[in-house]
Amino acid sequence: MKYTFGTFFKNFLKCGLAGWCMEILFTSADSLRRRDMTLKGTTSLWMFPIYGSAALLAPLSRLLAKMPAWRRGLAYMGLIFSAEYLSGRFLSKHRFCPWDYRRSRWNISRVVRLDYAPCWFFAGLLFEHLMSSRSGR
Repeated sequence: MKYTFGTFFKNFLKCGLAGWCMEILFTSADSLRRRDMTLKGTTSLWMFPIYGSAALLAPLSRLLAKMPAWRRGLAYMGLIFSAEYLSGRFLSKHRFCPWDYRRSRWNISRVVRLDYAPCWFFAGLLFEHLMSSRSGR
């Protein structure tokens, strides 16, 4: 299957929207943990293109297609951590970064949390599924 700009754009939109939704659900769950029953979830406009960039995983997912899910998930997790680190450092440099993980003992440069590894593992597999031709057009 040829990967066209149109396909990339559709995948970018799917991943951006899915990422936003996941982040709102995740931050809402944190509200529950704090016993804040308003269950407010938050995100930032900056996050849409960051999550949307998961569309860049599509060509890789075709190369990894025959590998078991745990290997694909680990590959995606590593790439997502790298993207989070690079985008976080860039946004922090310009004082636009919407997240700051300094309170976590598992942080790297305040922009990555190693304890989020399982989240990124499954997010990568979700993005893979959203971009697969089997998931609809």
